[in-house]
Amino acid sequence: MLGAQFSLRTGLALLIFFSSAAFSGAAGAKRSKQAPVNAKASLEAKKLLAFLYKVSGKQILSAQHNYPGTLSRYYDEAHDITSEYPAIWGSDFGFTKDDKDGIKYRQAIIDEAKKQYAKGSIITLMWHAVRPTDDEPNGWKTSVQNKLTDAEWKELLTAGTKLQERYLAQLDVVAGYLKQLQKENIPVLWRPYHEGNGNWFWWGHRKGPEGYQALYRLMFKYFTEHHHLDNLIWVWNSNQPGGNAGAFKDYYPGAKYVDVLATDVYGNNYLQSHHDDLLKVAAGKPIALGEVGTIPSSAILEKQPRWAWFMVWCDYLDKENTHESIRCLYQHPKVLSRDDVKKVY
Repeated sequence: MLGAQFSLRTGLALLIFFSSAAFSGAAGAKRSKQAPVNAKASLEAKKLLAFLYKVSGKQILSAQHNYPGTLSRYYDEAHDITSEYPAIWGSDFGFTKDDKDGIKYRQAIIDEAKKQYAKGSIITLMWHAVRPTDDEPNGWKTSVQNKLTDAEWKELLTAGTKLQERYLAQLDVVAGYLKQLQKENIPVLWRPYHEGNGNWFWWGHRKGPEGYQALYRLMFKYFTEHHHLDNLIWVWNSNQPGGNAGAFKDYYPGAKYVDVLATDVYGNNYLQSHHDDLLKVAAGKPIALGEVGTIPSSAILEKQPRWAWFMVWCDYLDKENTHESIRCLYQHPKVLSRDDVKKVY
């Protein structure tokens, strides 16, 4: 199945990677360990990942997500509150027809990403993808949070099947937009299939090598080997474990496919185990707070120092936080805004 489909190409890619990364001495070993998982990563992607390694454990980047149809509304609101622009601007490729999550905004998102990057923002993008069995646009409950049967899942991961072909066609659409950013030499923190350890998305809550891990690896290989998207830093984004979300280690695609490990934390539920357990799985790679509702406090930042960034989810900026607490966080000596990043990145 998946392993047989890609074994030859993957072996070649790994051979290229290790050949190009074979530096002598301890300094060379360190550089190879911190290299992007895509052996052909662009210079800009390499520079961005190196910066994340530099920040990790010392400082934390501020970030703000925006719905597709709102472009930079919440990013700008963060500035209105703090007089600082977040270091990272984020958005989503969406799934619906007309509302704030509409797919009709995709080109506008790419255009906005170009503008934000030109101003000094780091770019992060994600995608609430519809099921491969469905056409775009579609609904939240009817598709994004719907399920695939075990038989459909197996077909999805099997080369040459109609379902996999439908799926790859969906990937082609999004890859086309990402290529526009690659053409402009813009690196992207790419955060696909977030919260995959949870049971609320069609891609989630399937353990093991033929579960969620296989889907993530399939996208990785299709984007890097077929589409040659070399401007992406691959962010594996899980959810805070507990309840209907499983342990990080059961869904991790593997060190060969992930540059940064992230988790989402809502409800001000910053358990120390979220930080420490993810750090163990990361084995030296950067970790981040992919989405948060309530922002972390200064005390949390001191106890959990390895978060490379925190990204507030859209309107949760106001829903779950006071302006005073937001200003306090942005004034924390460890938190970097866009202007701070310009000085050191």
